[in-house]
Amino acid sequence: MTTATAMAQALASGETTSAQLVAAAVERARHPDSAAVMITVTGQRARYQAEACDRRALRGTRRSRLDGVPIVWKDVFDVQGTVTTCGSASHLHDEPAAVDSHLVRRVHDSGLVTIGKTNLSEFAFSGLGINLCFGTPVNPVDPELIPGGSSSGSAVAVARGIVPLAVGTDTSGSVRVPAALCGIVGYRASPGRYGPHDFAPLSTTLDSVGVFATTVEDLAALDRVLVPARLGRSRLPPRFVVPAGEWSEDVAAEISDEFDRAVAELRAAGADVQIRHMPSLSNAQNLMDDNGTIVGAEAFRLHRHRLDSTMPIEPATRRRLETNTHTGDSIAPVYAAMSALRAEFAADLGGATLLCPTVRRIPPSTAALQSDSDWYDSANTAVLRTTMMLSYLGSCGITLPTPAARPGPRTGILLSRPSDDDITLFDCAAWVQRVTTSATGGVR
Repeated sequence: MTTATAMAQALASGETTSAQLVAAAVERARHPDSAAVMITVTGQRARYQAEACDRRALRGTRRSRLDGVPIVWKDVFDVQGTVTTCGSASHLHDEPAAVDSHLVRRVHDSGLVTIGKTNLSEFAFSGLGINLCFGTPVNPVDPELIPGGSSSGSAVAVARGIVPLAVGTDTSGSVRVPAALCGIVGYRASPGRYGPHDFAPLSTTLDSVGVFATTVEDLAALDRVLVPARLGRSRLPPRFVVPAGEWSEDVAAEISDEFDRAVAELRAAGADVQIRHMPSLSNAQNLMDDNGTIVGAEAFRLHRHRLDSTMPIEPATRRRLETNTHTGDSIAPVYAAMSALRAEFAADLGGATLLCPTVRRIPPSTAALQSDSDWYDSANTAVLRTTMMLSYLGSCGITLPTPAARPGPRTGILLSRPSDDDITLFDCAAWVQRVTTSATGGVR
């Protein structure tokens, strides 16, 4: 898989052109194997944008380091002239978007080239990545297993090498989970880091933008394009806290072994890794277990009209909405405690970075979940349990592939920091990726 950074270097040196990179990306996006990955391919727009990039390169007026690099968008972002489906048959015949979403426009103004829009769980309301209308993107690590969601198409587009960068959204784990299950890098930005959220919402309180790549270097490169002002680098080797309790103990044996191996590698490289209780995590999880989730309450408020509508929605979406029919009646304590718990989370960390498995179980097979609605619903809750709680605590986070000690499913190692501490997060994640990649001889 070619990285965005490598593409940028090749463009800057004249080894290739944006037109060549984009034509190859469009071809991959239109391949039959990509049918469930891409909802829309914007081939003509991409060609025009690439040609403009190459003209700027000849004039020496490239707009950014990533000018000419291809990118795709989760289909909750408006791209001018395309329908924003939100992964649902109910939006198939909507009017095309008149203008680009704010972030799409900013990225275009920085010279990156939009290849198209990617598949997702319906309304971004599931962590499994299954979609009955557009098909379920095939997990490139193991085609029998779920790809994770909701930003499934964006994750698979990067994991399969269609593009080096993809943008998704992450409310309860919708970037971190599919990145982990597809064996790539996924980043949940602090809410508002890239400007106003004018993508189709799920939970306006907890929605955030996320980015997929194969290296932290690529994530940081796009971040520097969008947020040029960066402060000094953090102290390395970094300090980590592994939370005692369910976040590191209620974990499948295979995942626990891989996580423990990664922790040992970090300690051998000089990192200070403590294992201790984090009261903020326990308090937040208990509060949501007792009262429900903000995501469930706000998703029901947004989509409840669909329960009595003739518009088609998936059975699993209907079940989740019905499950949250009365969450709005009990959710007030969760809202009320959020600010104090976020401050408590930062205090508990004491400047360290939280380190834990991204998901706790080996991902199940797509076919098995589709044949058992109870398992489907419990699997959805389980796959999001860690990331949903960290979203509630306002954290930014990066999931990295675990060292490939065995063939088969991947699950990820998650680094999390308090909101607006993204720069330190990038530095820590880059250090961890260097250490764990070096320990496996560059094998993932």
